Amino acid sequence: MEIAGSSVLLTGAAGGIGHAVARALHARGATLILSDRRAEVLEPLAVELGARALVSDLSERVSLERLLDGAGAVDILVANAALPATGLLESFSIEELDRALEVNLRAPIVLARALLAGMLERDRGHLLFMSSLAGKAPAPGASVYSASKAGLRGFTAGLRRDLHGSGVGVSAVFPGFIRDAGMFAETEVELPRGVGTRTPQDVARAVVTAIERNRGEVDVAPLGLRAAAILSGVAPELASSLSRRLGSNDVSGRISARQRDKR
Repeated sequence: MEIAGSSVLLTGAAGGIGHAVARALHARGATLILSDRRAEVLEPLAVELGARALVSDLSERVSLERLLDGAGAVDILVANAALPATGLLESFSIEELDRALEVNLRAPIVLARALLAGMLERDRGHLLFMSSLAGKAPAPGASVYSASKAGLRGFTAGLRRDLHGSGVGVSAVFPGFIRDAGMFAETEVELPRGVGTRTPQDVARAVVTAIERNRGEVDVAPLGLRAAAILSGVAPELASSLSRRLGSNDVSGRISARQRDKR
């Protein structure tokens, strides 16, 4: 998929990773439609990049419908918006569960469904979904978040098979711990020695690569975390035991405590 000259809808554009992705797509020649619920952050970025800004809260279905009406024809969707949704299940209210699933899973699927028809008519397009390494290797204290990201992975894989040969590509990007900006970085939680991180710019490069090369899945994490995700898939109990020994429960507890107000 050629990014230059393509119309790109990017959700979650006001976040640190969203900023990096927006700038990378702009540098590749995209015509950007930027969406987020925080107008005070979104609009200056749109001015900087010569983009359109559409303020939208994806937890509200009416707002999602307005976003689709305002976006018009879109060649590339980058569904980046997400809520942290960390913490023990019993600590969630039903409203918080609904909000997490609306933003992290339902909204990307609805956006893809609405935009796909136009892409198929034009015989070109790309649908990219921002998942997480937690969707491959569930972390303690993040069952809801992991469920939403694993669901997004399954949706992406199935849709990619359905659209094979159609001219419309489908990809998922799986960030691990991202420093400098984004949901994890904002917690300021220190990771155990040896657990590496990546930057928002690394995520942005992965997005560009996934679109231009039609890659099904792209991980954005050091080798150790990628290996742990593979182990979690083939030997989940062993992976869970090793994770606990490395202090994952303590780290996850501190992360979820600092993300509590972002549900």
